[in-house]
Amino acid sequence: MNQYLIPANSKKGQLLFNIFRPIDLAILLTGGLITLILMFLVEGNSILLMVIKLLPIGISALLVMPIPYYHNGLVFLTEAIMFFVNQRQYHWKGWCATYGNDESKK
Repeated sequence: MNQYLIPANSKKGQLLFNIFRPIDLAILLTGGLITLILMFLVEGNSILLMVIKLLPIGISALLVMPIPYYHNGLVFLTEAIMFFVNQRQYHWKGWCATYGNDESKK
């Protein structure tokens, strides 16, 4: 039989630059564009104004930054909201999970 394991990172080839989904790039580019517009429109050189100017790119970068066990921060936040709002229950079934009762194993 042709049974084989698919590597865990096999979907990376389907991503843009092996990291981003199209929505991730849209979020990052939108944050960069808003930051660029704020740099030209908001005058002042104080620390507070500089933080306000850089906030859109900072937030978008945190959303698309890869984190372990999730694709990125956006996917983690989506899963956390779905878990807490919908009260979903996740049942772990790993590679070695057995299905059935103990009597069927004998």
